[in-house]
Amino acid sequence: MNCMKCSRALTGDEVGLHKKLINRGAEQYMCIDCLAGYLGCDVHTLRRKIAEFRAMGCILFPENGAGGKP
Repeated sequence: MNCMKCSRALTGDEVGLHKKLINRGAEQYMCIDCLAGYLGCDVHTLRRKIAEFRAMGCILFPENGAGGKP
């Protein structure tokens, strides 16, 4: 699966983050860099949010980092 903006290969966490912040039912996703630009924030902030969501037990971000896989 690739970023819908820059075509870079996506990680499970990036897919999960897009689903969590943009649309749970999305079928296309943005990488963390493109998502940061879209949201007007920095990548570090989004990485902290992934850690927070994982700590809260969100199923999109399992401990092994494979979150968000459809």
